[in-house]
Amino acid sequence: MNQNDHFRFLHIALPTDIAQRKAAGDLAGARRLIDRRLAGDCEPELAHRLLAEKVRLERLAYDYPFTRAQALEKIRAEWPECTEAQFDALVDAGHIRWCYINGEERYFERFLAVCKMYPKDAPGLKAEEEDHTRRDQMLQRMHAEGSLTARITVKATVAAAQGAQGKQVRAWLPIPAACPQQSEIEILSATPGAKVAPADAPQRTIYWESTDRDRFEVTYRYLHRAPYVDPFTIDCDPIQPVFDLQEELPHIQFTPYLRALAARLSEGCKTPVERAWACYKYVTDHVDYRYQPFYLQLDPIADTCAKTLRGDCGVMAILFITLCRLCGVPARWQSGLHVTPDSAGAHDWAMFYVAPYGWLFADPSFGSSARRNGSPERQKHYFGNLDPCRMVANSALQAPLTPPDPAQRHDPFDNQTGEMSVDGVGLYGAGLLRTQEVAEFQFL
Repeated sequence: MNQNDHFRFLHIALPTDIAQRKAAGDLAGARRLIDRRLAGDCEPELAHRLLAEKVRLERLAYDYPFTRAQALEKIRAEWPECTEAQFDALVDAGHIRWCYINGEERYFERFLAVCKMYPKDAPGLKAEEEDHTRRDQMLQRMHAEGSLTARITVKATVAAAQGAQGKQVRAWLPIPAACPQQSEIEILSATPGAKVAPADAPQRTIYWESTDRDRFEVTYRYLHRAPYVDPFTIDCDPIQPVFDLQEELPHIQFTPYLRALAARLSEGCKTPVERAWACYKYVTDHVDYRYQPFYLQLDPIADTCAKTLRGDCGVMAILFITLCRLCGVPARWQSGLHVTPDSAGAHDWAMFYVAPYGWLFADPSFGSSARRNGSPERQKHYFGNLDPCRMVANSALQAPLTPPDPAQRHDPFDNQTGEMSVDGVGLYGAGLLRTQEVAEFQFL
């Protein structure tokens, strides 16, 4: 078991004394108690949980860099009239994440970008402009033609921010994987010495190991075809398959709360499509988008998201998958990039299975955004369908890279933009530089 596998035990609650220290912001005290427990009588399951927690405590300050005074200064730079009462109202509304570190309030690094998404609650901030004209035209074409295919070329890089030449460097970049949506996958160019993972690897990568390089790049091209189907027209088989219905701890966990929620959502549903729709509608109607800390900082995701009603694309996808499985609908993970002619960025979504049709898709994050922007048509589209603006690299959550990374990964659950280790130490945060550049995007 390597360091990343410790995170499979995050569903185990911390011992009360350690949890109290962490909640109070006494991170040094929490680490001291962890070391004492690990040195004494500690069952292996708890030991894994505590080792994962040590990593989380070491990295926590990176996600929450701002003191209260600094956060107020940052928001007032763009909204000078913001009062402390208005700031606290944004905190209470869940727009601003915070925690205690060393006894003081510390605020999430991306809190200002979140506040701009909700101009009614932050009227002094300039709202992020969202123009969905091109997206709506693309979806209309999908509906009219039955599918839409794009030829996409992307150049991706990963590098060590501080430089690492002369040291043992290992690097992984995600590349397109074999899946129903993708074909004609080509590696056009790559830093010499690259090793390409099998096409069906659950988290597909291109890999380097070097002592004379600390920057690596790959350019790849592929076709991505997005079919359109109205899920409600499928004549479902009376007997449905029983695969992909299990828990996958720590995040796809069948807690009592989620069992009760899924039972209520599926009440009266007669087909798997109706059950999946009930799950999707719940997530997209109730969960609001929020940027998240690194996923290794998140407690069991599905249960937490269902209770806080806050999450990003991956968090919403995990909640949807968990609810579907609890309702007897097979569901899986997919992730990689969302790619447009102008940009590429990390993104996650889901798949669900309905016999006799097969796999359908769901993007709860895009569905939630559509609801927030008053577009029920777009919200409905992303139940059963995606779009051709994707690069699928991953088909499983918390799968190993090829070869497996023995160092602590930047993200032990997903790999959308790359990983790197130097002399056996995994890079994370600002220590890891990653880019994705769209070189070609053409609808066919």
